[in-house]
Amino acid sequence: MTDLLYSEEEQALRAAVRDLLSDHCDVSAVIARGESDTPHDLALWKSLADGMGLAGLLVPEERGGQGATHREAAVVLEELGRAVAPVPYLTSAVVATEALLACDGEESADLLVRLASARAIGVLAVALHLAPGAAFTAVRHEDGRLYGELTGVADAAAADVLLVPSDDGGLFAVDPDAVTVVPQVSLDLTRPVARVVLDGAPGRRLGDADPAVRRALRAAAGLLASEQLGIAEWSLTETVRHLKERKQFNRPVGGFQALKHRLAQLWLEVVNLRAAARGAADALATGEDVDVAVAVAQAYAASVAVRAAEEAVQLHGGIGMTWEHPAHLYLKRAKADSIAYGTAGAHRGALAELVDLQAP
Repeated sequence: MTDLLYSEEEQALRAAVRDLLSDHCDVSAVIARGESDTPHDLALWKSLADGMGLAGLLVPEERGGQGATHREAAVVLEELGRAVAPVPYLTSAVVATEALLACDGEESADLLVRLASARAIGVLAVALHLAPGAAFTAVRHEDGRLYGELTGVADAAAADVLLVPSDDGGLFAVDPDAVTVVPQVSLDLTRPVARVVLDGAPGRRLGDADPAVRRALRAAAGLLASEQLGIAEWSLTETVRHLKERKQFNRPVGGFQALKHRLAQLWLEVVNLRAAARGAADALATGEDVDVAVAVAQAYAASVAVRAAEEAVQLHGGIGMTWEHPAHLYLKRAKADSIAYGTAGAHRGALAELVDLQAP
């Protein structure tokens, strides 16, 4: 029977990541960075990816990585979610890395080593909203050059290499200097999206696009649930702490029964989300019932993370509505995550097909 509890090694990893984020990911700095022209904290990324070796968790040791599993990557994403850290971990260390792991050849192997060692940030140039198995936009490949436009690409502005699918079925590595990256309006300022315009950009073929994109999006959807868990846990913990301290009629606000019921219900939902997220991470690590576990996690995660963040904003009262308080960061990330890598409805539809449970 699968053990979904955290191992000692996973707990140690969590403690190390949380300590680093506590020291280097101050919420006020995250808010200020979101208003600047440099939303990504590349110094924090270097500390996480290079200093702690987290960029190569999913890469086998013989290919230049740490040889860990999706369970460890899920723990990292929980902590990044708790801190709403503006780093391209999900897009580079998970999505782009998984796409490269599906490719063979010297070019993809060299690029994988660069990503695993944090010498480069990779971004798979597909829209953030795409669910695993969904059709994706491919650019035109002609005489070794790529032409077209891709929209909604997360973290494209931070990329050192773009992985671009083409209409001939190939996946190409493209230098960002050879394309035009146009920022798009993003609800979540800590994970900006952009439009990528290719007008004769040269590319190096890495492998077949279809299996690479499908593998990458499946891992992204499964591990996104762990980020959503981190958001929900922070929202619940901080709300409970605030309600214990905030007094009304000379008693803690958290002592009112109506609020106790709301928090108890939210706690149950967060516990269930933890089980679903751990199930998806373990399935990705073991390869057992992966599609079902990922669909279950994403069918449930979005609503819990959004509700937890909404409760945090509302139950903090007036302060929760201010720009200076971090609650809005978590609500925006939760709302953005709710449509990332497939909506809950899309995953419910996929799950219905997987278990042969069709609507009447």
